[in-house]
Amino acid sequence: MGSPTYWREKFYRYKLVAKYCENCNKKYYPPKLACPLCGNKDLKEIQLPRHGTLVTYTWVTQPTKEFLDQVPYAIGLIKLDDGTLIVSQLTDIDIEELKEGMRVEAVFRKMYEEGESGLIYYGIKFRPSLK
Repeated sequence: MGSPTYWREKFYRYKLVAKYCENCNKKYYPPKLACPLCGNKDLKEIQLPRHGTLVTYTWVTQPTKEFLDQVPYAIGLIKLDDGTLIVSQLTDIDIEELKEGMRVEAVFRKMYEEGESGLIYYGIKFRPSLK
């Protein structure tokens, strides 16, 4: 992702905010400009819960170039406390500790760096819940 795209979307990358279509009763994270089901462009911003349950996960060993320094890392399907399903990178955990059904929470972390002396991109990842 290029710098202009990232900076345009940083509000949503820094906060767990989704778009909600009142016509279809669907939430979209990452947010969409229009509802893909009905075409509604009047979507509402809603704050998503910061806690959820890990549904399933996988370990990435062949990443894109931006994530080479993080290999291996885990990606998980997370069911937030309001029922919203999202995919996110998992952090602060070893492979032996990961298990389906564990409680997780959103945290703000470094995502990747653009080149050796480029921009540092931050965003939301999930870790085991401290609660």
